[in-house]
Amino acid sequence: MTRDPDPLPVDDPLAERVVASEVVHRGRYLEFRVDTVERSDGSRHTRDIVGHPGAVAMLAVDDLGRVLFVRQWRVAAGRGLLEIPAGTLDVHDGVTEDPDDAARRELEEETGHRARSWRKLASFWTAPGFASEEMHLYLAEGLSPAADSDRLLPDEDEALELRHLSMDEALALVETGHIADAKSILAILWLDRLRRQERLRV
Repeated sequence: MTRDPDPLPVDDPLAERVVASEVVHRGRYLEFRVDTVERSDGSRHTRDIVGHPGAVAMLAVDDLGRVLFVRQWRVAAGRGLLEIPAGTLDVHDGVTEDPDDAARRELEEETGHRARSWRKLASFWTAPGFASEEMHLYLAEGLSPAADSDRLLPDEDEALELRHLSMDEALALVETGHIADAKSILAILWLDRLRRQERLRV
C-alpha cells in the first residue's frame, strides 16, 4: 500500500516557472526540448529536457515464488541487461494510456503471462534531472501463461529472453552488480522488504 506524496508548498522558493520552450527533436515517443525557466529572484536559465509519457514496471511472482525477468540488449548501456518487465505508456490521439492497463499489456507482451492479482506498489521519477518519465511499479501474482492463439506479442524491435529467479538469486545478482538496472534494483529491494515484513511469501 502506498501513501500520497507530501503536498508541495504553496509558495515553494525553489520553484522554477517555464517561460519558453523550444522543441529540438521529436522521436517515436520522446520529445527533446530546451526550456527557459525563471526563478523566484527573476533570474532565467535553460534546462535540457526529455519529455516522456511515463512507464510501468512489474514485479511478477509465480506460484513457486520466482520473479520473472527479461534479458535484452540495451544500446545505451552497450550490454545486455537483466530487468523486470517494463514498458512505456502508449499515447493515442494525445491521450496517454492508463498505467493499470499498460501494466497488464506489457506483462503479457514481454513474458507471455497474465496475472490474477495486481497491486500498485509505488510511483517514482527515473531521471528527474532531465527527463519527465514517471514509472509506476506493480506487484503481479497468480501468473498463468496466455494462450498462443490470443497472446499479445513483444514489439517488432524487441528481442527478449525470459528468466525465472528466486528472490535469493535476484538479491545475489543485485549485490554482485549483475543486475544493474535501477528500476529492477529498486523493485527487488522493495520485494525483499515485503518478504521481511512477512507480507509476501517468496
